[in-house]
Amino acid sequence: MQHAHAVTLDNSQAVSATVKLYIWAAIILIVAESLGAVSIPLGPGKVVLLPMVWALLLGAGVGIASKRLPGTIGIDKRAQLRAASILQPALLIFIAKLGLVVGGSLPVVFASGWALVFQEFGHFVGTVILGLPVALLLGIKREAVGATFSVGREPSLAIIGERYGMDSPEGRGVLAEYLTGTLFGALFIAIVAGFVTSLGIFHPASLAMGSGIGSGSMMAAAAGAIAAQQTPEMAKQVMTLAAASNLITTTLGTYFTLFISLPLAVWGYRVLEPLIGRTTKASATTDGPDANDVAVEISELGWAGKVSAWLAAAALALIANYVGYKTLSADAFAGMGVMIFAVFVGELLCTLIRRKVPAVCTVSIVAMFLTSPLCPWAAQIARMTNSINMLAVITPMLTFAGLSIAKDIPAFRRLGWRIVLVSFLANFGTFIGAVMIAEFFH
Repeated sequence: MQHAHAVTLDNSQAVSATVKLYIWAAIILIVAESLGAVSIPLGPGKVVLLPMVWALLLGAGVGIASKRLPGTIGIDKRAQLRAASILQPALLIFIAKLGLVVGGSLPVVFASGWALVFQEFGHFVGTVILGLPVALLLGIKREAVGATFSVGREPSLAIIGERYGMDSPEGRGVLAEYLTGTLFGALFIAIVAGFVTSLGIFHPASLAMGSGIGSGSMMAAAAGAIAAQQTPEMAKQVMTLAAASNLITTTLGTYFTLFISLPLAVWGYRVLEPLIGRTTKASATTDGPDANDVAVEISELGWAGKVSAWLAAAALALIANYVGYKTLSADAFAGMGVMIFAVFVGELLCTLIRRKVPAVCTVSIVAMFLTSPLCPWAAQIARMTNSINMLAVITPMLTFAGLSIAKDIPAFRRLGWRIVLVSFLANFGTFIGAVMIAEFFH
C-alpha cells in the first residue's frame, strides 16, 4: 500500500493558492448571479435553483475538472483545503449581516407569546431525536453529528466550520445536509406540511409555528401548503405566525444550535454509536490513499489571513449585489464597511475572552446591537446595510464551499443516499417537533 505524504504550504504557496481561489471565486460568482434563479417543475411543486446553488455547483465543477486543467489554472487539493480554511472566517460576514437584520426586529421577538418561544426547542431537538439514530443505523459515523444537529442552514455551516473545520467529517455532514436541503428541502417540506395538515390532528397555528425552521424558502413552502387548506382569515394568520416563528429561529437559532442541539448531538453520538452503530459502505472514516494522495497540513489562518478572507467575501458580496440585484450605491459600500467592522470587533472580543464563546456568537451580538433600539445610529446603519441583499452575501460563501468540495467527493459518494434520507428525516424532525410543542402550549 502506498502511503500519503504530508506537505505543508509555505507562505508563497499559500498566497499563490489564495489569489487563484479569489480569481476563480469572482468568475464563478459573476456567472452564478448572471444565471439567476431557475425554477424546475417537479411533481406538485418545483425546485428553485438560486445563484447560491449555481455557485456551489460551479465551484465543485471547477474542483473536479482541475485534474484535467494545467497546474497554474486548476484548483488542486492544496487550494481546495485553502478554500475550506477561507470559508470559516468568510462565513462571519454572513453572520454579521444576519445579526444586523435581526437587531431591528428584537421588539417583535420579545412581544411574541410563549408558544412561539418554546416551539423553538422542537426545531432544534427534533432533528437530533429523529435523524441521529437513523444515521447510526445506516452506518454513518461522525458525519451524523453535522448532518443532524440542525437543518443545516448557513449559520450551521459557520458553527461547524469554527468548531471542527469544514474539512472534518462533521463539516462534510453539515455540507451534505445543506446541499440536500437547498436542492430538495422546500419541495420536501411542502409535501410533508400539506400531508400533516390534511390529517386534521394539529391546530393550523401550531403547524404555522412549525414552518419557521430558519430557511425563508422552506418556511414559505411549508406555510403555503398549510395556508392552502385554511379559510382566508386563518390563511393570513398562518403566514403571519410562520414569519414570526422564522424570525425567532433566525434570531435565536444560532444560540440554540450552538448550546443545545450540537452538544445533544455530540452526546447522543457518544452514547448511541456503541449501541446501535453499524458498519456499512458509509462507515469508512477515510478512503484508502492512492499513489497521488497528498495530505496537506494548513495551519489556521492568522489575523492577516482572516482580514483577507473578510475583505474578499465583502468584495464578492458587493459584486453579487450589483450583478444579481443591480445595486452598487454609496450606502452599499458603507453597509459593507459596517459588516466588516462588526466582524472585526466580534473576532477581537472572541480572542480577548480566549474563545470561551465562539466568534459566531460575539459577531452576531455586536451586529445585533448596531441595529437594535439601544444603538443611537440604528436607523442609519439599518438603511445602509439593507441596501445589501441577504442572498448576495450568501453566494460568495457557497462559492468557497463549492471550491472546497472536490476533495470530499469520495466521502460524499460513500455516504450516498443514506445522507439524503437522514437529511429528510432531520427536516421532518424539526417541523414535527416544533408543531407538537406549539400544540402543547397553544
